[in-house]
Amino acid sequence: MEEALEQFLSGLHWSLLGIIIVASFAVLARSGDWLVDEAVALSERSGISKTVIGATIVSLGTTTPETAVSVMAAIQGNPGLALGNAVGSIICDTGLILGLACLIAPLKLDRQVTGRQGWIQVGSAVLLMLACTPWHDPLSAFATGGRLPQFAGFLFLGALVVYIVKSIQWARNDALGTAVEAHERHVRDPLALILLRLVTAIALVIISARVLIPAVAELARRLDVPDSIIAATLVAFGTSLPELITAVTAARRGHGELAVGNVVGADILNVLFVSGAAAAVTPAGLVAGAYFFRVLFPIMLSILIIFRIGVLFSGEALRRPFGFVLLGAYALNLLLSYLLPAGRGSM
Repeated sequence: MEEALEQFLSGLHWSLLGIIIVASFAVLARSGDWLVDEAVALSERSGISKTVIGATIVSLGTTTPETAVSVMAAIQGNPGLALGNAVGSIICDTGLILGLACLIAPLKLDRQVTGRQGWIQVGSAVLLMLACTPWHDPLSAFATGGRLPQFAGFLFLGALVVYIVKSIQWARNDALGTAVEAHERHVRDPLALILLRLVTAIALVIISARVLIPAVAELARRLDVPDSIIAATLVAFGTSLPELITAVTAARRGHGELAVGNVVGADILNVLFVSGAAAAVTPAGLVAGAYFFRVLFPIMLSILIIFRIGVLFSGEALRRPFGFVLLGAYALNLLLSYLLPAGRGSM
């Protein structure tokens, strides 16, 4: 599918390519607004907090295509892509995307939900690292790496089902205490219709992002931008674009808790859904090279710990100074990943 799209774009005149880029940006922006509107409407109609909506329905929607790509990569003999994609997305979502959202506006915190789902977020990341560790000789992971075995993939998928079921139960219990506040705007549309519109908006965000990134990459090639720069920026950035649009739009519209919930939920699903599904279809499991243990896993855990500390000390909202902290931590870790000689080429 993606190869066919790239071939199609490569044959277009530059003017048509420009039109596609502009149109994709327009659809992405409009569908992002629509997504946030429908997520808020669903929250108000059901009485479920926006944080929970972001951490479950929205994050499931934005990570499902990423899971499909990772599973196909694993089936086609490139399982390492799936694990790197999952870990890289967690780092980008929590450091870059949440940091940018904090700069736009304070992100309101639902402390009960953020605390609950936030610890699941950290626990999932720790679980991923532990599952990849070669426990017969743990220190060898820093020299030869490890592996996420197939049975761990099935365990992750089972944990995903438990997470979704428990999230629904928690949401119902939380809704009992917030129903009056949640229905202040009296959203009258049927719940099924709101949910259908939300799913459609998510689909439009994903499709427009999938078209935009290869179109911009093709234009960059025609402007003689090196492929290495394109891969390190546009391609890596593209997988997190739906989460970025959701977070930025939610922050701009004053629904910061939706942005926080989406990032927390996406991080959990990157472990349980993306890496879990890819490992489950790969008999040999997903290879985690030494570079993961020397660089990527420490970066992932440090970003998540900084986020948890920020939540504990931020009161009712994550504010602009903490946004600079997250962006600084992301930039520092990104710099270290290039400077450390630990495992360059040993993924």
